[in-house]
Order: sequence, then structure tokens, then C-alpha cells
Amino acid sequence: MPTGSNSKKKYTYIWVSAIILIFGTFAVYEITKRVKGGTVVENDRMSGISRNKEVGFVVNQGEKRKVPDFEFYNQDSVLISNKDYLGKVYVVEFFFTTCPTICPIMTKNLVELQETFKDSEDFGVASFTINPRYDTPTVLTVYAKKYGITDKDWHLMTGDKDKIYELAQQGFYIFANEDQEAPGGFEHSGMFALVDKNGYIRSREDEFGNPLIYYRGTITEEQGVNSDGETQQISILKEDIKKLLAE
Repeated sequence: MPTGSNSKKKYTYIWVSAIILIFGTFAVYEITKRVKGGTVVENDRMSGISRNKEVGFVVNQGEKRKVPDFEFYNQDSVLISNKDYLGKVYVVEFFFTTCPTICPIMTKNLVELQETFKDSEDFGVASFTINPRYDTPTVLTVYAKKYGITDKDWHLMTGDKDKIYELAQQGFYIFANEDQEAPGGFEHSGMFALVDKNGYIRSREDEFGNPLIYYRGTITEEQGVNSDGETQQISILKEDIKKLLAE
């Protein structure tokens, strides 16, 4: 017959096993429920971002921020201004064709947006080169063909360098700078700005009620997250474009 000590151990093992079974079952249930509801992927990729808020205005000193006037030549040598984008929802970026780092990823993401909204006549992209000395209309045409840029309202623009930098830094508050020590000779932000049909800069809010202002363009949906732990924001950019197109 088992001794008192062995009986106590037996009952202890049974009790521990029961606890593990109960909590294990509960954990599996919760994980299954979250996977079915899609919340596992959403929480991992979109943590800290409100998914239910409307796309608000970006306000500066009490005024809604609007895209300043601009006028540059596109890849077809056609003069394009901010007025050509009125009535359209569009994404703004600053890039350069010889960029060896983030620009190819940014362009890939914008092509993904192009394909997502290919049936919408009210969607466009405004790409401004920060190396206009090299990025002539001819060079931009080659770049457009290389990456499959076909949207008639996606203009890759070049022109006076000082005006482009002024537009980036003072118009959109997006960093751009010539730096010989940076890869490709230029340093710039990999963020996208979203503009509505009336020329206002728009953005959703984070979990604290603060506007995102910009959308991260350096991570694809497939990647999900980069080595720094930053999550992709192309999915939420798509959602917000759809909301603005419907306004």
C-alpha cells in the first residue's frame, strides 16, 4: 500500500495536472477566438493605432494644414501643380531614383496602392525628387517604367531644388537633406503624407488621440514589422484612402 507521503505526492500531481489542463484549455480557447476574429494579426501589426477613428485633419496653430502651392514638371515634361490634384485623394512622398535604401520599398508600397485603387479616377500620387539635378523627366520616365508606374495621376516631379526642399521641409514638414555621407548622397524621411480632395493633409489618430500625421512607407504589408520593431502602416493607409474617397 502507498505510504502517507506517496499519497500526498500523488494527490499533488493530480491537482497540478488539473490546473494545467484548465488554464491550458482556456489559453487555447482565447488564442483560437483571437485568430478567428483576426485580432492577433491586427494587434501585432497595428498596436498603438486607433482602427475605428475617422480620418481627421492635421491642425497647426488652430488651422487645418493645407498643401501649399507647388508647380513642377513631371516625367512627361508636363507642368503639374497642386491644382491638378484638386478633387483627388493622393499620397505624397519625397524620393530620388538612385536611392539605394528605402526608396525602392517606398515605391513598391505606392505601386501596391496604385493597384488597390486602379479603378478609382479620384486617386493619385505625388512623388517629388530631392535630386532634381540628376532626376530629369527622362530619368523619371525610365524609373516609372522600371517599377510599373502606370496611373495617369501619379506624377514624378522635378524642378528647382530649393523649391522642392522648401516644399518638403516647410510645406509638409518632411525631412530631406543633401548629405554626402548618407547612402546615395541624400538623407530623407520614408514617410507618406495623405491629402484629401480639397487639398488638406489628413491622418487618423493614435491610441492617445494624437494625429499620426504621416504613414510609414518603408515597410511592406508582407514584411509586417522591421528589425527595429516598427510595424507597417500601408494597411491603415489603404483604409484611410478609402474613407476619404467616399467623402
